[in-house]
Amino acid sequence: MSDPTRTSQSTRHATGPAGAAARTPASAVAPALRRPLAGVFRLLLAATALTGLLLETLATRAPARLAASFTAQAALATALVSVCTAHRAWSGRRPVTPRLTGALLTYVSLAALLHHLPAATRAPFTLPEAATPTTAQAISHLLLFTLTPLATAADWLLLTAPRGFRLPYAWQWPVYPLLYLGFALLLPALAGPAPSHPLAPALTIAAASCLLPLVALAIDQVRPAPRLRKNRISPTGISPLK
Repeated sequence: MSDPTRTSQSTRHATGPAGAAARTPASAVAPALRRPLAGVFRLLLAATALTGLLLETLATRAPARLAASFTAQAALATALVSVCTAHRAWSGRRPVTPRLTGALLTYVSLAALLHHLPAATRAPFTLPEAATPTTAQAISHLLLFTLTPLATAADWLLLTAPRGFRLPYAWQWPVYPLLYLGFALLLPALAGPAPSHPLAPALTIAAASCLLPLVALAIDQVRPAPRLRKNRISPTGISPLK
């Protein structure tokens, strides 16, 4: 496969304006590919995560625990990165690196997975919960644990090119959840009450943190490419039309 950033032997020694044009990489002259629909979707994703955090903030009586929650941190990071990716899609700039977007995908998926486990298992990672959740908390949990992970997965599957994840990411992405797990076990007063037998929940969370990146990596290697709008004239290659 030819590299569009390299020049052939016939054009490498060309002189004058024609030679300069021939040696210009195609990426430098290719028109920006704006994707406004992708930008709007990502703005809605950011709004969903921020709305869930706002409702949870209004309903909770422990703001310090909420700020230290893994779910809140993952949702806030997802919202900020979604705003950035929406701007890049709208303006036609280069997408955010899959190393970052894939990490956030696994983090919000981990939070959603642990939310459906027994409370004793997910205690270090869960949001502060009342005995009888209010309407605001019920809506915030729906936004944070269902809609935000689903929208993040849809963004990845439908709006990004496949095979962007690399094998080293599988051991890089679990670093933060594992560090947070150790922090939660050492400082339970801030992260939340630890279970009486923390070994089994810790092993469950650690296993989920390590397996989710492998699952995402495997799916990314086999999923089909989304049908994105392309230019009528290919930016690769050199011709009199360029």
